[in-house]
Amino acid sequence: MAQKILVVDDEAVLVETIAYNLEQSGYQVVTVADGSSALEAAHSETPDLIILDIMLPGIDGLEVCRQLRREQQTATTPIIMLTAKGDEIDKVVGLEVGADDYVTKPFGRRELLARVRALLRRAVLPSAQSVRVEDEEKNGSGKKAQPADTRSQRLLVAGPLSIDLAGRRINCRGQDMELQPKQFELLTYLVRNRGTVLTRDQLLHNVWGYDYAGDTRTVDVHVRWLREKLEEDPANPKLIQTVRGVGYVFRWDKAS
Repeated sequence: MAQKILVVDDEAVLVETIAYNLEQSGYQVVTVADGSSALEAAHSETPDLIILDIMLPGIDGLEVCRQLRREQQTATTPIIMLTAKGDEIDKVVGLEVGADDYVTKPFGRRELLARVRALLRRAVLPSAQSVRVEDEEKNGSGKKAQPADTRSQRLLVAGPLSIDLAGRRINCRGQDMELQPKQFELLTYLVRNRGTVLTRDQLLHNVWGYDYAGDTRTVDVHVRWLREKLEEDPANPKLIQTVRGVGYVFRWDKAS
């Protein structure tokens, strides 16, 4: 069955062009022209991805995104924001309210399709090469490693954090929670590279993709979101630490 994409924009010609290109690429497309209709369609149509313009009549795109992220049904649906403005603040605010990516108008057909494919791929395909990361305090026990079972192949464990790769869920300090697609990918990448300092450019390249046109503030916004969900004290993070002038590193110290 074709994946369904909801396109929300009040520019009729642009919507027709986007819909045509998506349909030619094999997607099913639903279109609406205002914020209220977008909220209704997001629930009734259950799209696999939403392309959402910021400037909409009635409820604007930012508020639509906020509301979708508050509701369980749409909390993790990938969202690409469209903006006609060159002001970087629009892009940052879009990420702050929960968008996974953004495209600035005018944009090319290939650029939009590449971003759509990348988000859908990350949303529906769990890693087939998942490895279990054991707690540091369990290492060095002298016991011979046993072959990984099905559960261990789909689970990353580091300190108080457990990541279910197949179910795309996490548990931190006994609390189950869901992450937006990009947050999940970023956290998984950080945990897989635990103890290694990763630059913002490395994170952009490996999590958002080599063709991503955003800047490093995208990484900072998503790290802040992760800290708010995972850290006991987000202002003094123990898991995702900043290495000044370089980037970020995931660490787990039992004493912390």
